[in-house]
This record gives sequence, structure tokens and C-alpha cells, in this order.
Amino acid sequence: MEPGTIENQVLEALGRSKLLYEVIACDPAFADTAQFCAEYGYALEKSANTIVVASKRPPGQFAACVVLATTRLDVNRKVRDVLGVRKLSFASAEATREVTGMMIGGVTPFALPSSIPLLIDDRVVALDWVILGSGTRSSKIKASPRMLLELPMARRRLSLRRAPKRLLLCGDSPEKTTSCSCIDAS
Repeated sequence: MEPGTIENQVLEALGRSKLLYEVIACDPAFADTAQFCAEYGYALEKSANTIVVASKRPPGQFAACVVLATTRLDVNRKVRDVLGVRKLSFASAEATREVTGMMIGGVTPFALPSSIPLLIDDRVVALDWVILGSGTRSSKIKASPRMLLELPMARRRLSLRRAPKRLLLCGDSPEKTTSCSCIDAS
């Protein structure tokens, strides 16, 4: 590793914390969270993704959001409202690489530029440990999520997840009908 590389920046950020962490080497072919968990035996519920979002109106504003791998990020409501922009979407792989220096599958909150706010979902912080990207596709970091709150760009600890869709069950429809096509009356 050369000075100034993402790997060194991540290790420097981790080293500033008094909390323990572990760097886990992985095959870059298994860097995407679900593949990593399946290949190396980690639970998705203990893994988090760092997702970069970009504003469309006004253009040019970025943020990184840390959510559990089992969570759908609510970009169009919760994150948009926190950032105070009119239109927001997931940053492209190219934009993510340009603003963070990291590839999708390896994005980490530990070496983000100071201009990028870090939004952390409350369920991530509630864990005793979490698997995160390391800045590259060749390793992951197992660490206390409290390390995220020590980062200078960590702005919020809130719910960033999308509410699950409510299923209408028999009798829950506005008409409160007693007949339902999901029950075989024969």
C-alpha cells in the first residue's frame, strides 16, 4: 500500500478509535454484501452497506448512508428530507468512485471526504458488531458500529429505512368485505 491510498486512509481512521476492529480479507468476486456473507458465513443482519446518494435538484450534493444489508434505504423521503434537497437518487458507480475513490462493493464510511455527510441508520448502531466495506473489494471490516459515530462527518443517527408495505389481509380492505378471493370456500 502506498501512502495516501484508500487502504491507508481507512486504517488511519480505524486506528484513531479506541474500539476494536478486524480486517477480513476476501476474494473481490465476493465483495458484494450478500455474496460475501454467503461465502464467508456472516449473517446479513450483521452486515451494513454504505450507499452514496446524489442530489439531482440542486445537483452536486452527495451523502453516504449506512444501513443494514437487510434494509431498503428510503432515498426519496427520509434521506431527501434530511439533506433538504428536492430530488435525490442513488449515485452511479462512476460518481461514487469519483467522489469517494472507492468502488461499489467496497465503499466504507471510514475514509470518506469531509465534504460528504454520513447518515447512519439507528439499527446499525444498535448492533454489537457489524461488517462494513473497507474501501476496496478485497476486504471487509468487522467493527463496533460505535466507531461510525466517532467519525467527524457523522451527522445523524436516525431511521433511514423504508417502511414495509402493509399487506391488506382478508377484512382489511376499506370495504370490509366478507368474501375474499384468497380463501377457497369449497
